[in-house]
Amino acid sequence: MEEKKVVTMKGNPLTLTGNPVKVGDSAPDFEVLANDLSPVNFSSFAGKVCLISSVPSLDTSVCDIQTKTFNEKAGTLSDNVIVLTISMDLPFAQQRWCGAAGVEHVLTLSDYRKAEFGKAFGVLIEELRLLARAVFLVDTKGIIRYIQIVDELTNEPNYDEVIEALKGIS
Repeated sequence: MEEKKVVTMKGNPLTLTGNPVKVGDSAPDFEVLANDLSPVNFSSFAGKVCLISSVPSLDTSVCDIQTKTFNEKAGTLSDNVIVLTISMDLPFAQQRWCGAAGVEHVLTLSDYRKAEFGKAFGVLIEELRLLARAVFLVDTKGIIRYIQIVDELTNEPNYDEVIEALKGIS
C-alpha cells in the first residue's frame, strides 16, 4: 500500500512515495548499483547490522557533511556494522566524490536505475526523483530497528540519536 508523506526543501512541500517501512518490519530487499556498476542486493548484507544513510545527492553540502560524518563514525564501529549511503547519483559521480572526500568506511550505492530502495523504503521524492534524507538501522536478522526521516531536506540528521540507537543493536 502506497502512503504519502510530506517533507520540505527550504520550506516547500515534497511528496514521498513508495511503501514506507516501520520499526519492527523486515527490511525489504532491493537492488542498487555499486560504483563499478555491478548490482548489489541488500540481502547480501544479511548477518550484519546495517546503517543505511539515504541522501538526495552527494554533490550538495548537507549530503556531503552527512556522509563524511557517518564515514568518521563508521571508523569507530565494530566490524559487524556496515554503513551504506544510498543516493540517486550516478555510480561514477559517487566514486569521484568518495575519492575527493577521502571516504573509506562508507559504501556508496546508487538507486538511480530503478529507484528500488526509494520505493521499498518509502523515501522516493515524487517531484524530484531523488531520495529523502533518512537513516535506517537494520539488525543482523534483517529487522528495522530505527528510522529517522529528516522533515526538512536542508537539515542534517540527529547523528547522536542514530549512534545511540546503534549501540542498542550492535
